[in-house]
Amino acid sequence: MSTRHSIAAAEFLKDKDKAHWHDETLWMVRSKRDRMSRSLPEWEDLRDAACAIKQYSNSHLAGLLEEFERNAVKNGAIVHWASDAQEYREIIYGILKEHGVRHFVKSKSMLAEECGLTPFLESKGIETVESDLGERIVQLMHVKPSHIVLPAVHIKREEVGKLFEKEMGTEPGNCDPTYLTHAARKNLRHIFIEADAAMTGANFAVASTGEAVVCTNEGNADICTSLHKLQITAFGLEKIVPDRRSLGVFTRLLARSGTGQPSTTYTTHYASPQKGGELHIIIVDNGRSRILAEKDHRKSLNCLRCGACMNTCPVYRRSGGYSYTYFIPGPIGINLSMLKDPQKYYDNVSACSLCMSCSNVCPAKVDLGEQIYLWRQTLDEIGKADKAKKLLSDSMDIVMEHPHLFNMAMKMAPAVNHLPHFLVYNHLNTWGSGREMPEFARHSFNNLWKSGKVEAGAMQDNILAEEHKTETDNRQKED
Repeated sequence: MSTRHSIAAAEFLKDKDKAHWHDETLWMVRSKRDRMSRSLPEWEDLRDAACAIKQYSNSHLAGLLEEFERNAVKNGAIVHWASDAQEYREIIYGILKEHGVRHFVKSKSMLAEECGLTPFLESKGIETVESDLGERIVQLMHVKPSHIVLPAVHIKREEVGKLFEKEMGTEPGNCDPTYLTHAARKNLRHIFIEADAAMTGANFAVASTGEAVVCTNEGNADICTSLHKLQITAFGLEKIVPDRRSLGVFTRLLARSGTGQPSTTYTTHYASPQKGGELHIIIVDNGRSRILAEKDHRKSLNCLRCGACMNTCPVYRRSGGYSYTYFIPGPIGINLSMLKDPQKYYDNVSACSLCMSCSNVCPAKVDLGEQIYLWRQTLDEIGKADKAKKLLSDSMDIVMEHPHLFNMAMKMAPAVNHLPHFLVYNHLNTWGSGREMPEFARHSFNNLWKSGKVEAGAMQDNILAEEHKTETDNRQKED
């Protein structure tokens, strides 16, 4: 049975050159991450520390968030609490409406994507402009980000050149990245100046100081907050960290894991409003506290949103971000979507090879692959198990539980090697639709063992002989 993911992935793969480029680009970022991790002897100790701090923070959320609020208020900020996406949107709209804001500029925030902030504000007559380059590109194209750190990674520079030619009047055919970056900077400059208020997300929130911390490479968040006296910062409640010492662990891991840099270009602490201005901080739940009750999945709240799991995932790299039905793609998106609504997003769990590479690269040790495996075990309970796979699995159970059936199947299996191609490769064989089927060995290990051919190293000789004969047969077929 085809899922929405597999159908969208097949569409993405029709452009083979672009799919290959997407795969290679993300693997390059993953390789940079590996070089960075090897340069720090204490890398695994940092990952252990990050996981432990997150586990502590998530189990002490109430106390840490109240401590953050007390310190933020002392700093002069105004703190709001939002239980869900609607309340988050209404709080922001209320602030903007009170101040007569008509032009609003914002820096990158996945929380805003999660809660549908931009279309909501625009429906209220407030022009909302993304200021980070990647987000600005996808906003002008009227599409969603395809990656949480590299939102426009799926878009080639030639496409950006055509877009900017239409939207900004750049030179026809000029797709030089430096030229396009300068054009975007010039275009955004008047938007920054004309905006009435600005907003950022937050990578971390420090309980002991009441600071929101934003990590960026472009500095647009700093321009936003420097030019406008009305500032808004919003973050999910899982962003809380106990103190600056804990923060140091995460800042050493974040950029190295996500983009292969020693650190982001800018790491800015927002604590107090400008003189004569206002700083509003919004702490958002939107289902996060409910995740704490999910014993097998609560470690999803450890996520730093670095994107390392996407960069390494062989499925994401080869199927693109838009093949996923949740606004966050990749391994972390699969888990978060199932926590959000299993009935709606169940098809995403098939977008995983269970290679566990995502778990191995996660800086905060979220057990991503293991969680996806657990979600797959629940599909039958919610009535979403693939009927064909279920039938196959039940049949395999019968064979595996009855030795005489198993031995008979192994004895007859080599006959498949000689069947006509159309009988092996057809619509019933989804595995063979994109790859060659392996040949069955002429003799099973069981038979070799019982015949005494595996004594004193003979097993290895027999295996090598079988492999050599198979290779010879294959070459003869090719000839």
